[in-house]
Amino acid sequence: MNRIREKFLNHELSVGTFTQLTSTVAVEALGRTGLDYVLIDTEHSAVGIEFLSSAITAADAAGIVPLVRINDIARSKVLQPLDYGAQGLIVPAVETVEQVRRLVEYAKFPPVGNRGFCPTRDGGYGYDEISMQGTDVYFAHANQETLLIPQCETVGCLEHIEEITAMDGVDGIFVGPFDLSIALGRPMAFDCDEMRAALDRILNACHKNNKMAFIFCGDAQAAKARAAQGFDSVTAGLDIMALVDSYRAMVQDIRG
Repeated sequence: MNRIREKFLNHELSVGTFTQLTSTVAVEALGRTGLDYVLIDTEHSAVGIEFLSSAITAADAAGIVPLVRINDIARSKVLQPLDYGAQGLIVPAVETVEQVRRLVEYAKFPPVGNRGFCPTRDGGYGYDEISMQGTDVYFAHANQETLLIPQCETVGCLEHIEEITAMDGVDGIFVGPFDLSIALGRPMAFDCDEMRAALDRILNACHKNNKMAFIFCGDAQAAKARAAQGFDSVTAGLDIMALVDSYRAMVQDIRG
């Protein structure tokens, strides 16, 4: 079972982070931290197909769930990470219900969607235990355990959040607070009335439809506050920021 989904079903918080270092060593190291998942970002970092495949493999080997943030709502952008073994997709800049319908079509096998099938790494090239039980079993397992998470960071997505979270094939919502605050006309005012109302609306829609609610957090204190607010998963920071922060602190300590 996908560890994120398992924790959600057990009412346990899952914790992850973004990787932007384009390093399989960094991905492997994150698997030694106690994090539940690593989010490989192809939207804001220069990640090619070869690295994406290698990073997903490295995450699996390190025992951390590989998620991928894609950079376009297109069939190939959805299909390739899933074929490589990504256990979930985060999809930024969603605006409309129709976009989400297309995402479900691309990401889920029949009868939920129409994901293209080929024996790939995702199913052990047709030789893992689940795939060997036939396509019906494999399709059902992939549809259940491979997460499709649209990102709510636009006014359009927020205005349709109840309909989106009610859709079969949508497994949750990932809140991008930076872009959402900008879209609401209150850049980085994360505790303003507009943002509080938006987050309450997203949480209510997710909980009503038994879908996971994710949110990006800049640090541990923000992550704890969002978890207390009712979010099921917190994605805390970026590995590149953690690297800079830790070395800055060390250098300042050495120099007094």
